[in-house]
Order: sequence, then structure tokens, then C-alpha cells
Amino acid sequence: MAQPLLLHACCGPCSLEPVRLLRQEGFEPTILWSNPNIQPAAEHDLRLATLLRWAHEVAHVEVIVAGCDRDAWERVVAPHAWDRPARCRACYALRLGEACRVAADRGFELVSTTLAVSPYQLFDTCSEVLAATAAAHDLTPVVRDFRPHYPDATTRARELGMYRQGYCGCRFSAAEAMSERAAAQAQRRRERAHA
Repeated sequence: MAQPLLLHACCGPCSLEPVRLLRQEGFEPTILWSNPNIQPAAEHDLRLATLLRWAHEVAHVEVIVAGCDRDAWERVVAPHAWDRPARCRACYALRLGEACRVAADRGFELVSTTLAVSPYQLFDTCSEVLAATAAAHDLTPVVRDFRPHYPDATTRARELGMYRQGYCGCRFSAAEAMSERAAAQAQRRRERAHA
């Protein structure tokens, strides 16, 4: 019999491979959505709708939509602004804290996250926060490095016609992603000019 596991999900595309791989390991995930970092509200709602559509129509996995305390995010995470390591650690703690709270309340013993699929996340930091937060709630963290499967998730998301976002979620990550894309474009232009 499959072991129930609460899986915090940041979006639909990042859930594809974790759900598949966890099921192969003998777990049965229930997805937990709690992402107060995602801005603006329209982006948050689009990501949630994409996740729900895939979960219900394709993966047949239950989704729990939990609290998204935007005020707490502004108080706890936003002050770190451009200090990405501190900002992401605080953000992981807020989101995974809600996931662990719900897991404990609903009788789960195991908890994991889809954040571990994206190569853009701070994997070690996220894993540390998950382990500490799970322990504080008497849960067992299921830490997996799903990053090698990111290309597969990207391909499957395209095949399924899923909306894929261009930044992690918060306004700071959106600005950082825009800056990185502009720098990459400028570099390509320089390379073409010298070719």
C-alpha cells in the first residue's frame, strides 16, 4: 500500500516529475498549495489554476489549497529584498511551515516539496529548512534531489500545454530574472557582433 505524503507544490510544471517519481517509490502524494510569495495576484491565480487542472485531469492527485498569508510574507520575507539567500530561506520557511502545519493537522507523517526540482532554487537551503520544519512538527521529511529531472518536467509541461512562468514568484525574483535575461541577450549580441 502506498504511503501518504504531503507534497508542497510551487506550480504545476514543477510537480510533474516529483509526483511521478514519488509514486514510483511507493508514496501517494497529496499536493499542498501555499505560495504567498507569488506576485501579482493574477500570476498566483494562473499558477494555481494550472496546477489544479493538471492534478485533477491528468495526475488524479488531491490538492489542498492552504493559507497564503501575504501580510506575513511582506513582514518576514520582503525585508530581505535583494539578499537572495536570506530572502529565499525566509520564504521557504514560511511556505514549508504552512505545509508542515497542514500535514500535522491532517495526520500525515511524511512531507516533501516540489521546490527541489528547479535548478533555480537553493536546493541545500530548501532541504535544510524542510528538515528543520518537519522535525518541529514531528514529521519525517522526504528530501529528494529532483533537479536532474527538470528537463523532463519542462518537456512534459510543454507537451501538456501547461503555463510555465519565467520567475520564481516574488517581485524580487521577477526583477532578477528580467535582469539576467537582459544580460544574456546583451552577451549574445556581443558574440554575434564579433563572429
